[in-house]
Amino acid sequence: MSRWSKWIGVGVALGLSVALIPVVRGNVSLDNALSKIQRTSTSRNEAPSLQGLDLTRYRLRPQRVLAPLPEGRDAELTLDPDLQRSAAIQMKRYRIPEAAIVVIEVKTGRLLAYASYVNEGPKFDVAARAEAPAASVFKVITASALVEKANLNAGTEQCYHGGRSRITVDELQEDARRDKWCATMAIAMGRSLNVVFARLAQKHLTPEELTGIAGGFGFGAPVPFVAPNEASKIELPQEPVEFARSAAGFWHTSLSPLNAALIAQAIANGGVALEPRIVRAVYRGDDKLWEDGSEPRVLRRSVKPETAAEVGRMMLQTVQNGSAYSQFHDKAGRPYLPGISVAGKTGTLTREKQGRFYTWFVGYAPANQPEIAIASLAVNTPTWQIKAPALAREVLRSYFSKRGAPGVTPP
Repeated sequence: MSRWSKWIGVGVALGLSVALIPVVRGNVSLDNALSKIQRTSTSRNEAPSLQGLDLTRYRLRPQRVLAPLPEGRDAELTLDPDLQRSAAIQMKRYRIPEAAIVVIEVKTGRLLAYASYVNEGPKFDVAARAEAPAASVFKVITASALVEKANLNAGTEQCYHGGRSRITVDELQEDARRDKWCATMAIAMGRSLNVVFARLAQKHLTPEELTGIAGGFGFGAPVPFVAPNEASKIELPQEPVEFARSAAGFWHTSLSPLNAALIAQAIANGGVALEPRIVRAVYRGDDKLWEDGSEPRVLRRSVKPETAAEVGRMMLQTVQNGSAYSQFHDKAGRPYLPGISVAGKTGTLTREKQGRFYTWFVGYAPANQPEIAIASLAVNTPTWQIKAPALAREVLRSYFSKRGAPGVTPP
């Protein structure tokens, strides 16, 4: 078992589920986490029931966003109306078969956008569903484990051959004659070099260690949240080759956009995951029945602060010169978010028989002083118009242009 894997069950906001707090060394101790929960327990118990909250039927108003509750009540949401509108417009504009965008404040846990879109068929909450494979987003988890368990860092170098799209048994074997290319972990993260992560995981990690770190990022349990959501799944194989492939993001894990946003939030917040909050107040007509006045609530320490910082340095490469460079820069190489550094990770995986093409972007900005974390998922058919990184870029443009960031224009 991993060194930090003692779990403590704690009652979650509004009595809806259970938060799991893994005990790890770091800035936020278990005692501090529990004391925060105890200080807010009274207000939580007095809160009205939010069972039946439907986040797919929200109503946009000029200054606020409302969602229906049973018994003629409405929940006023923490969502930013402009950002929520922008997210919905982008998904609808390109008629993506299925998509979701989740934006969360790094230091408070408040959700600023929570938008799901289904182009045809029955509507459902895409952000809460963990059907999509985690794909290369899982490299963030593997990198965290390599830093935390094996003391590797962004500058750790691994030489390799092949393995750019698929990983064969031969490509996992060290061969000085054939290993003509070398990459640091930062470059491998940015360019999503599968074989680099597969080799490093095979040499330095066990399935149990990687599963333990993944649990610290929420895999294996639903996110403590006011609305039902599916647990992100993880079933890492013991067989060495398949384990190495899994560590690079090839199957055996799934992820919900809600959980994906929390992964980015935890990395941006020095390894501390906060409980996501979306309800600001409850009304019946014009009468305010309840208002959330509690402090941000700690779910768990996912990784040590130094681990989060090291992984964040790796994630910078994705937008600066990696797999998301073309989505965040125009054809002349000019950034769509000038002066704003974005740390992120892309992911791509296809279920060919089902004709489902999954793309992800998970990240946060500004990277040097994080304000928001974002997760975008686009589930396309073999013919598509936009991928998840471009969706995330447009929502980030909306956020920073509204705040007057120099040179940033609205989408």
